[in-house]
Amino acid sequence: MGVKNNIYDILKGTFLVSDDSFKNWRMILFVSALAIVMIASSHSADKKVYEISKLNNEVKEMRSAFVDGRSKLQRLKMESTVLSKMKEKGLATSTTPAKKIKVKSQN
Repeated sequence: MGVKNNIYDILKGTFLVSDDSFKNWRMILFVSALAIVMIASSHSADKKVYEISKLNNEVKEMRSAFVDGRSKLQRLKMESTVLSKMKEKGLATSTTPAKKIKVKSQN
């Protein structure tokens, strides 16, 4: 009969209004506070995971843009590209080799 009465007390809620209900309320408030802390921690962790995912996507995009820019620069620096751009502007390569200029000190 004792266990059956305890179950009925729980279902009816009399354990919350009985004379020794203060200890029950303390436990309920403690468990509720722990649940709130756990939920807040879970939301914080979810936010961090979302932020990490967003930053990883930004890193991938920036790396892709860097590689694309580097390949464009390498194509622009090629001698054939420079020669074709020079021909468009009416310039041609020199037929005479460059000469070295030496400056003598006046001491």
